[in-house]
Amino acid sequence: MPSSAEHYLTTGTAMLHQMCAQNAPVLKKLGAVIGASVASGGVLHLFGSGHSEVIAREIIGRAGGLVCVSGLPDPTGGFIENLVGYGTALAGRYDRQHQLLPGETIIVISNSGKNSSPLEVALYAKQKGLIVVGLTSVAMSRAAVTVHPGGQKLHEVADHVLDNGGVPGDAITPVADGVMAGPTSTLIGATLLNLLSLEVIDWLKAHGHPLPILRSQNMPDAIESTRGLGARYRGRLGRLLAWGHGGGVA
Repeated sequence: MPSSAEHYLTTGTAMLHQMCAQNAPVLKKLGAVIGASVASGGVLHLFGSGHSEVIAREIIGRAGGLVCVSGLPDPTGGFIENLVGYGTALAGRYDRQHQLLPGETIIVISNSGKNSSPLEVALYAKQKGLIVVGLTSVAMSRAAVTVHPGGQKLHEVADHVLDNGGVPGDAITPVADGVMAGPTSTLIGATLLNLLSLEVIDWLKAHGHPLPILRSQNMPDAIESTRGLGARYRGRLGRLLAWGHGGGVA
């Protein structure tokens, strides 16, 4: 019998490969959409409530990633994500500070796809003319009951859906009778976002545009390079960049 860790690694890796292949057409399409926006000076926005914010942070201020990526912060860490109106207030405040502009893209991350804050952020962005991408578990979302007053779920609201392929409850490894461990939403979600970033970079390169890629601040001349890249987006990148990943521009 394999250990719990071995089961998770084998099963999770198989799921990762499956979902990367399944989402490939959407990633390719979004690479062109976001690439065209970035080429014209646009910003890619992300929002994740609770643990989903960890997934969003993977490509924000990331060495080896795009500089023009910004996140909507939730000061409560998702604690009141089901307070009706809170997500709309978060999006409105961010919009006033950093601007959500028509034609730009926002990726809203929610594994269950049923909570109020992510849905409200998505709906606010749609009203502003942004393209909304939902990163979610479609299976989990279909099994869950939405708490949003409009009765909608993220995969129904979004213009494009990236499915992390997660099972209801997220965890895949049985560790006791009726007890599961080993979630996959972060593993697969973070990988999909990095693949998307690379699709955008490939599109920019293929169409002759500069590549606004952050370098690790531990590399020679990287800080000067980062400052030069960040100057174009002054005032447009949210405070999530303050902690960075070795290449932030805050």
